[in-house]
Amino acid sequence: MTAFFQYLGLNCLSFLHYLGELFFLAYETTVSIFKAPIRWRLFFIQLQEVGYRSQLVVIVTGGFTGAVFAAQTYFQFHRLGMDTAVGAVVAVSMFRELGPVLTGLMVSGRVGAAMSAEIGTMKVTEQIDALRALGVYPIDYLVVPRVMAMMVSMPMLVCECVGIGIVAGYFVGVHMLDIPGPYYLHYMEKFTGLRDIKMTMVKGFVFALLIVFISCHQGLNAKEGAEGVGRAPTEAVVISSLAILIINFFLSILLNILFPLGG
Repeated sequence: MTAFFQYLGLNCLSFLHYLGELFFLAYETTVSIFKAPIRWRLFFIQLQEVGYRSQLVVIVTGGFTGAVFAAQTYFQFHRLGMDTAVGAVVAVSMFRELGPVLTGLMVSGRVGAAMSAEIGTMKVTEQIDALRALGVYPIDYLVVPRVMAMMVSMPMLVCECVGIGIVAGYFVGVHMLDIPGPYYLHYMEKFTGLRDIKMTMVKGFVFALLIVFISCHQGLNAKEGAEGVGRAPTEAVVISSLAILIINFFLSILLNILFPLGG
């Protein structure tokens, strides 16, 4: 029994230490954004990598998620005679949960892994030490451009995923399952409001911060050797994905309080 509590205590301390390092990295990055000169060339390079090159993954994810969700909703609602409510369910689900969460998971797998691997490689090959020797603060050079690019790109990628999912759901529902188009759109507009747009934007922004700080932290703390570089992106994707799923639960409850019905 003593060994169990000792094991539990060590893991709790390790988790708190990890959270402290993340908050310290976030604090240093925030200070650098407002005090240090922004390297705009690096920002636009990261903007292209994070935003532009992630579009295909987001479009495919959103499109097929909206399509299959519309089909499954129709199969269940048709038994109850509620075919026209499919549009509302698909739109609300894509805005509030499916769009932000799935986009976050896909971006963490594509972008987060690349960030941690790139920074981890620079760490083990002592390129970060070389930056310090040249008087360049690594947070300003490596983290700030990635954080800014992620904050700009992620909400737009979430909106793109949601939009493509709603369009795909409409196509499947109206043109394949013969749901009346005007009724589909009417109920979708009736039950989708500004609060849903606010929720998806806030979630996209929060997930962006989770992904970029976790990924950069794993890269900056990569162990020496090829094994350490290989482990960093794997841990970054796993931790980011778990953080998105866990934070999404609490965020959904909080946002429903902050943005009440009709807000």
